[in-house]
Amino acid sequence: MTENTLEALIDWYGPDSATFGDRVVGAREKSGMTQAELSRRLGIRLTTLQGWEEDRSEPRANKLQMLTGMLNVSLSWLLSGEGIGPEEPSAVPMSGGTQAILIEMRAIKTDMIRTAERLSRLEKQLRLNLK
Repeated sequence: MTENTLEALIDWYGPDSATFGDRVVGAREKSGMTQAELSRRLGIRLTTLQGWEEDRSEPRANKLQMLTGMLNVSLSWLLSGEGIGPEEPSAVPMSGGTQAILIEMRAIKTDMIRTAERLSRLEKQLRLNLK
């Protein structure tokens, strides 16, 4: 498998691979800021930022806009993984075995997402049928 093929399969910050919190962490680390530094610059508590990074809460619109400016990413990237964001961490050398594991993990995650969406549709149909 070529490196380009692997990179196409591993979209580190894409909607199927990363959450909002994952993207905040990635952009913050790429900018060289600590959690304490970013929270101070945003004027929020450290626990608030930790909640965002752990996907326990989300920022309000005004803080979201400040966050995109401080992390030098687009709003669409931060919310969906599509748009202008930091470079993906693809410079890490990986063995063939590690690449195979990452590819299989990605496939499993994609299957799980599709199965969850299918389950959700079936639950909706069942609720409608029971009415």
